[in-house]
Amino acid sequence: MKNEENFMQEAIELSIKNVRSGAGGPFGAVVVKDGKIIARAVNTVTRDNDPSAHAEVNAIREACRVLGSFQLSGCDLYTSCEPCPMCLGAIYWARPDKVFYANTKKDAAEINFDDDFIYQELAKPMQERKLKFVQLGRVDALKAFEEWRLKGDRVEY
Repeated sequence: MKNEENFMQEAIELSIKNVRSGAGGPFGAVVVKDGKIIARAVNTVTRDNDPSAHAEVNAIREACRVLGSFQLSGCDLYTSCEPCPMCLGAIYWARPDKVFYANTKKDAAEINFDDDFIYQELAKPMQERKLKFVQLGRVDALKAFEEWRLKGDRVEY
């Protein structure tokens, strides 16, 4: 596979196979480096009982294991659907060079994978969100941040 269309087709085929297997939702992703697929993954939320096991997150985890790195610089991510907010966060942290997607978030919403409520919640002040957040233990927790700030041999990311 040498071109973008072939890599995307691989992600799409993974998503179709995943629907047929019953392992999770209709989503697939691949990570490509130097013109070769280094990771393939599907959504395994229901199989693994893990709400974070989206195809993109699973692909990022596998690619990072393969590369022995916590970043995907020099890599491209191909996903069968526009990433949800959680995956988008993971993608930004992983730092691939480019993301290609097929279906849109509107397409996903039409089959009841609607993430719009998350975007709406993020736009609200914390105290107005449906999920209540309560700050607790900040003074003690700041000790870890201070140790991190002073740590001379830390690995930045």
